[in-house]
Amino acid sequence: MSQYPALRLRRSRASAWSRRLHAETVLTPADLIWPVFVTEGSAEEPIAALPGVSRWGLQGIVERAREARDLGIPCLALFPNTPHALRTEDGREAVNPDNLMCRAIRAIKDAVPEVGVLTDVALDPYTSHGHDGIVDGAGYVLNDETSAVLTEQALVQAAAGADIVAPSDMMDGRVGQIRSALEANGHVNVQIMAYAAKYASAFYGPFRDAVGSRGLLKGDKKTYQMDPANAEEALREVALDLAEGADSVMVKPGLPYLDIVARVKSAFEVPVFAYQVSGEYAMIEAAAAVGAGDREALVLETLMAFKRAGCTGVLTYHAPLAARLLGA
Repeated sequence: MSQYPALRLRRSRASAWSRRLHAETVLTPADLIWPVFVTEGSAEEPIAALPGVSRWGLQGIVERAREARDLGIPCLALFPNTPHALRTEDGREAVNPDNLMCRAIRAIKDAVPEVGVLTDVALDPYTSHGHDGIVDGAGYVLNDETSAVLTEQALVQAAAGADIVAPSDMMDGRVGQIRSALEANGHVNVQIMAYAAKYASAFYGPFRDAVGSRGLLKGDKKTYQMDPANAEEALREVALDLAEGADSVMVKPGLPYLDIVARVKSAFEVPVFAYQVSGEYAMIEAAAAVGAGDREALVLETLMAFKRAGCTGVLTYHAPLAARLLGA
């Protein structure tokens, strides 16, 4: 016998206060990490492929950190646009303790120490070929040689004041090497957020414009980033990174991989983050620009989807907009 009309699920949806009371998932500004791009100089540099997003010099980055603090956003993720004159085959600028990334970390920590700083550990912003590591004569990215440089890179970032180092390169074994080096050098409270399931995705294009690597890449990244067809492999990657000392893990991209987020959260019950990447941001902006959807509604709905799938937090270029909407 049907339970209708004794049970009407619409009762709890009939008013706004009741919908708030019965909400199963809650999104707040504290769930957001704001990715920002650092450049030399002092002028703001709008990024054409990412409408509304700019590169900032050191003073601009400090202002973004103050903005994040005031909006309740707990953490910034920094990505450098390294001048082409400093990009080399071996990416040696990555381990320069006075490079653009390290200066940005120090500037934020000196001015706004209460805001967390997450740093990208990978060589693609520093290499002349656009790959995330050191390549051999055939263009293959060398795993162990790259991991050694990534470990040095993480150490200079930690020494500059980074709170979270986030290896995004997908080299095997690098999390364990970085964790050991951080412990040995007194950086015991520096967290590692491992890009554990980073897919070889078509959604990264605008990001490569933002960090100045568009057109540099020789070939593709399919020998080290994951095949979009694979899910079980993602669980193996996460298990390895956790065993090596990762404090949290990331799935990237975001919305096309919510099934991976849900599976990782269910299998491991650890902090899981997702990156709503540049292509996802650009699609929302493009849809809003032609009237195909309401920007604010699209932003909040997609971010809620991340939380519903099991995310502890989300890296998103929409962080300041979302924080303002959530705080209204």
